[in-house]
Amino acid sequence: MSKLRFGAGIWHFATYVDRYATDGYGEPRNVIEAIDLAGKVRDLSVVDINYPFFGGEFSNAQIKTALERNKLGVIGITPEIYTREFRKGAFTNPDPGIRQRAHELITEAAGVVRDFGAEYVKLWPGQDGWDYPFQVDHGALWKNSLDGVGRLASENPDLKFVIEYKPREPRVHMSFDSLARTLLGIEKIGLPNVGILLDFGHAIFGGESAADSAQMAIDYGRLFGMDVNDNYRSWDDDLVAGSLHPIELFEFFHVLRKNKWDGVWQLDQFPFREDSVATADHAIDFLKAVDRGLEALDLKALRKAQEDHDAITALRIAQKALFGAF
Repeated sequence: MSKLRFGAGIWHFATYVDRYATDGYGEPRNVIEAIDLAGKVRDLSVVDINYPFFGGEFSNAQIKTALERNKLGVIGITPEIYTREFRKGAFTNPDPGIRQRAHELITEAAGVVRDFGAEYVKLWPGQDGWDYPFQVDHGALWKNSLDGVGRLASENPDLKFVIEYKPREPRVHMSFDSLARTLLGIEKIGLPNVGILLDFGHAIFGGESAADSAQMAIDYGRLFGMDVNDNYRSWDDDLVAGSLHPIELFEFFHVLRKNKWDGVWQLDQFPFREDSVATADHAIDFLKAVDRGLEALDLKALRKAQEDHDAITALRIAQKALFGAF
């Protein structure tokens, strides 16, 4: 088995609310409690942590103590530029003061990345975009998106900034809504430290092939990170990785292996009603089977089938490798 590192967003171990269960699906947890739960997961080595830290006032030192206690590192820091303060957008907010506030918050998060020795600042500008026709000047909106990211990257050339794209939610149309649009924006920015975090669920939710999207991001040297989960394609359900689309997820990881991409295999799941530790363990067990399947894949036969565009033979090879790995 190859030497893998598994990670998870710390929100995997939080509790959740939605517009129906406004009292939540469990008692609230703070970030320290979430880290202690993450520490119970087999083979988890890193977490992605929201900033500001949720559930109370905590110092970097307190977070580090909890991480050390649980033998966990930090892969990234996700500044919360999608909360009520930014309901009209972060980079694209019509108020320049709010845009500056987003810049300052992300700059603070960049300092936390340095302090924790993490790999990147993750940008998920979920409120950037629009909801109705004629609501925005599309040219101005896109310019503000690119200027906001570009300014951060140029001011912090020692850090990586990853953009996690998504078609919609909470905005009806998000500015960074697809692999192609995000990649075009990054190339327009033109800085080497801006890349993509490819969320498998966001890709298939948007009608993409996650494998094809990964290949394109790699071809442009912009695949800096990834998340895995699953959904029914009509919404970003954040279900357990491999629960619905195992063959497509297998192809996604095949593309990563083929291109010698060796980043963290990161979970972005929302176990509303399930036990969060058991859910993470189950997902990682599946990802280990994926890795065994990749080792068993008959690459020579697959290459020949792909050269011939022979769908049935290629599927037979992939299914035998994956399902035989359990």
